[in-house]
Amino acid sequence: MSTLSSDDIKQTVRDRYAEIAKTEGGAGCGCAPSCCSPGETSATTSVDLGYRQSDLARLPEGADMGLGCGTPLAFASVQPGETVVDLGSGGGIDCFLAATDVGPTGRVIGVDMTTAMVDKARKNAERIHIGNVEFRLGEIERLPLADRSADVIVSNCVINLSPDKPAVFREAFRILRPGGRVAISDIVASSPLPEAIRNDRAALAGCIAGAPSIEELRASLAAAGFEDIRIEVNEGSRSFIKGWSPGSRAEEFVASAAIRATKPAGDGCCGSVSKSSCC
Repeated sequence: MSTLSSDDIKQTVRDRYAEIAKTEGGAGCGCAPSCCSPGETSATTSVDLGYRQSDLARLPEGADMGLGCGTPLAFASVQPGETVVDLGSGGGIDCFLAATDVGPTGRVIGVDMTTAMVDKARKNAERIHIGNVEFRLGEIERLPLADRSADVIVSNCVINLSPDKPAVFREAFRILRPGGRVAISDIVASSPLPEAIRNDRAALAGCIAGAPSIEELRASLAAAGFEDIRIEVNEGSRSFIKGWSPGSRAEEFVASAAIRATKPAGDGCCGSVSKSSCC
C-alpha cells in the first residue's frame, strides 16, 4: 500500500492530467510515468490498444490522447437508446465512440476530475456539433449523477488512479439501473508491487503504482453488490506496459484486464418491469 495520503494521490493525478490536457494536441502521451517530459512520448497508441483506425478517424482532433490500456466499448455491448457513463473521460474518445452506439435516442455522460480535461472534451464536442454527449466535472468516488440513471458504465485505465476503489464501485452500483453493467479496461497487479514502485508518484500517476490485485478488485465489486464478475487479464499488454516505465520491471507485476460485472436485475426495484418505467 502507498504511504501517500488520499489527498496527495488525488493532487498528483490531477496535476499530471491537467498538464497532459494542456499539451499541444494532447495526444501521444500514453500512460507512461515520464509522459509529457520534454522530448518524451509513449510508443503506445490507441490502435495498439485495439481501437479501429476507422473509428479513430471520425473523432474530433484532440479526443484521442492515447491514455488507455484497452478498449472497454469492445465488450460493453452498448445498445441504441441506452445511457452510458464514462468514468475518467479525458479528451472524450470513448464518449464520442459510444455516442454512435447509443444513437440519437441515447445519451453519453463523461465524468472527469480535471477541469482542463473537461474543458478540452467540451471543446471537442463543440467541434463536431454532437448533441447526445455531455461532460461533467466530478470525482469518480462521488459521481455527479442521480441514482439509477445509467445503463452502462465504461472506464479506461482510470480506476487504478483512485485512492478509494471500493467507493468507486459503490458509486457505480448506485447510478446503474437494475440490470445495468460495467465494462472496464484497467491495470491490475498480478503479483505484489515492490515498495519503490508503490510509493513513486510518477508510477502512481502513470497507471502502475495504484493497480489493485485481482482479488482486491473482485472483492470490491462483490462488496458493492455486483454479480457475474469477470476479470480477464491481457498478458499481451505487458509489452506496451514495459514501454511505459523502461527499466522498472513494472511489466512483471501489472497487466491490463477486461473487467465486467452486472447489477442484479431485481435490485430493490421492479423485477421484470422494463427499465423505462422502473421506480
